[in-house]
Amino acid sequence: MTARLSLYRKAEQELYKLDRSVKAQFYDFSHIFRDNPKRLRLKKLKGDSRIWSARVNDSYRALLTPTGVDPDGTESWLVIAVRHRRDVYEELQVAVNRVTGEIEFVDLAVVGDSALRRAGITLTPAEPDAAETPTPPPAPTAAEPVPAPTVPPLLASYSAQQLRELGVADQLIELALTVTDSAELDQLVEGAPLLSKDVLYGLAAGMSIDEVRQEITQPVELGHEPDLGDFAAALSRTKVTAVDDAVQAAIDEGDFRAWKVFLHPTQERVVRRHYNGPARVSGGPGTGKTIVALHRVKHLAEQLPPGHDKPILLTTFTKNLTTDLRLRLSSLIEPELLARVEIAHIDQLAARVLGENTAPGRGKQRVYDSVALGEMRQLLAELDDRRWEPEFLLEEWEQVILGQSVPTRSDYFQARRAGRGRSLTRPERNHIWKLIEQFTARLDKLGVETWGQASERAARYEIERAAKIRARREYKDEVGGKDLIHRDNSSGMRYLGYRYRHIVVDEAQDLSPAHWKMLRAMADPELPNDMFIAGDTHQRIYDHQVALGALGINIRGRSSRLTLSYRTTKEILAEALRVVEPRKAGQDVGYDDLDDGTDNLAGYRSVLHGPAPAFTPYTSWEEELAGLATTLAAWRKELSTDEHGSPRDPSGHIAVCVADRDMVSQTMYHLITKAGITCAELTKDGPKGDGEVHVGTMHRFKGLEYQRLAIVGASDGIIPRTHVIDRYRTEDPPRYEREQRKARSLLFVATTRARDALTISWHGKPSPFLPA
Repeated sequence: MTARLSLYRKAEQELYKLDRSVKAQFYDFSHIFRDNPKRLRLKKLKGDSRIWSARVNDSYRALLTPTGVDPDGTESWLVIAVRHRRDVYEELQVAVNRVTGEIEFVDLAVVGDSALRRAGITLTPAEPDAAETPTPPPAPTAAEPVPAPTVPPLLASYSAQQLRELGVADQLIELALTVTDSAELDQLVEGAPLLSKDVLYGLAAGMSIDEVRQEITQPVELGHEPDLGDFAAALSRTKVTAVDDAVQAAIDEGDFRAWKVFLHPTQERVVRRHYNGPARVSGGPGTGKTIVALHRVKHLAEQLPPGHDKPILLTTFTKNLTTDLRLRLSSLIEPELLARVEIAHIDQLAARVLGENTAPGRGKQRVYDSVALGEMRQLLAELDDRRWEPEFLLEEWEQVILGQSVPTRSDYFQARRAGRGRSLTRPERNHIWKLIEQFTARLDKLGVETWGQASERAARYEIERAAKIRARREYKDEVGGKDLIHRDNSSGMRYLGYRYRHIVVDEAQDLSPAHWKMLRAMADPELPNDMFIAGDTHQRIYDHQVALGALGINIRGRSSRLTLSYRTTKEILAEALRVVEPRKAGQDVGYDDLDDGTDNLAGYRSVLHGPAPAFTPYTSWEEELAGLATTLAAWRKELSTDEHGSPRDPSGHIAVCVADRDMVSQTMYHLITKAGITCAELTKDGPKGDGEVHVGTMHRFKGLEYQRLAIVGASDGIIPRTHVIDRYRTEDPPRYEREQRKARSLLFVATTRARDALTISWHGKPSPFLPA
């Protein structure tokens, strides 16, 4: 008799944590089981007769449940846990969730003692042994009174029926209503199914019943009442890993988890959903927006008809993020599908469009904004015009005039300036227009253009191309396609069509209006699934304010929000949230939703734990750098060996984040010359060199993550640069608030790059954005 064996996601996580020898023995066990389950001794648990225990070795047991029998007699089994025999209790239960229709495994053995006592639950060891009797958590006998909690339950305002309707596993509902603090809740959900965990954490984080239903439960609902006794049907809906020879290769490599990446059920629904127009997914750092975007590309690529073209575009804001996306996508999809995807950062895309539409030798050199700002300063100095700051004029030009493709002065008089701060009178706009004309003439004489100009020109070319496509379609609808071949050949084009069928955008909050107009014109708006947008405006570190609806990208009704962080610990997250949403201090920092609404991080939470972030003051910059060197040396020593004592290279796992380039140079010089710590500078192309500690500005940490992170120089006057923005405090309060918000976002991005440990230091007075 043969059997088919699958792994429940929780079992895979448990296997990953075990010693390599146990993993190898599990593979041997799996091989024997698949060949003939009767060769192994299976024992039913007394608590749930659908769970069987099987011996992996003297100490470890595999817990399995049968899920059906094929017509040819092949049995299907699901491994739901792999654990030490001392941790196997009769109270383990397996069931079908009434909301998702998936198989769920509930383990009460990890629930805290106090919660079990209040619920009157006694854990019974499944394998008592005379030599080593497991000692379950103490619990009252039936005759003992159950002590009442001295504090009200954490979820006292919710009923058992409400939890049941939201999808919490029946076995956990009574316990969930008895926990009194977040620590007990953490213990409860340690062994909980994913949906139960998300719902309970969401409610505890302050989300309303309606918000939990809309953002957590509805995306994973089956759509009809499942048969709670049909395990075969439930297995078909459950994300599992088939145990075959590919597993042994992964075990031999020592990285079991890397073999298969599971999407969270909420994420998977977003990835696979059919959208009749542009769609957006938002969420805080570490919630998996980029993972969702990559899996979305994979899903779309798998639906493509055969061909050799590249109908899918994956784009983001910077070159180094594009490199990271390419590497991650290549590990996710087959080479033949990867070849169907165009991966390019947004400026690279604009440059390609301009290259196609510019005669050889007629192109301009493209310069960064810092160069353009220098030319603007020089122009104002030559004119002795002190009415406007050069930074304001450059932003007005890029965000309003270029962003809206404003062609004439009269159009500028009518242009929308949402989010630009102080309003402008007609005479002021007239004066600004004249200055901009002189500025652009100056750039033109130098033979240069900014990337903002390049993006605006590329957008115009693409809009013209899209207009030709629409005109061609309208002509075809009127007269048919009989003379289209003749018309196309006479114009030098064999076929005119949209560049892409699907566009997927990551880090969408940093794109400019011109970028969005170019992208909108590159995909057919009449086809479904045309644009998929991932971003978080709390992480906007460039001053690009957009309203997608005004740019022809309508995401209303097709927006999803991710709220569970898989990277940042609760302790780090709590401090990071106080940076961007300091409402307890009487402040309210507003963030948009890439449209005309507002966004927030309500319900944003983590299931990970770690040490609390360290906040350290110093009296001077030199003293702070010396303290940094001490911290890095300790981290390097801790990370130089793994949990088994084997040597490990800590390079690339530790980073230092600072406010500007000067501080990067000073920090690296001190670490290299005075502490003997090798460093690699983070650049737009990634780490420069092979130093063990990465050092970079906050802008360079976008999209990255490190095991341990130190933020230094977080002093008042540096974060934010008060000498830069204080001049706006009275003369342009909206601009002042916008600059403050941008600086907050930078610090928020930096703090959430840390996975396990974070330290923040300053010299003198701390940044006002740091939690008090």
